[in-house]
Amino acid sequence: MSGRFLKVSCRDCGNECTIFDRASTTVPCPICGSTLAEPSSGMANLTGCTVIEVLN
Repeated sequence: MSGRFLKVSCRDCGNECTIFDRASTTVPCPICGSTLAEPSSGMANLTGCTVIEVLN
């Protein structure tokens, strides 16, 4: 099973960026530095962002 890319919006600053749904490292927001996603077994935990769109 392969992962997908997600277009997300940071809950702190509103910046939109693209992340991998199976991130193996902590993903920070490139603008404000808050944590967007944290690694988990399998799917990443989206802790500080809202999914806008699933990209194919």
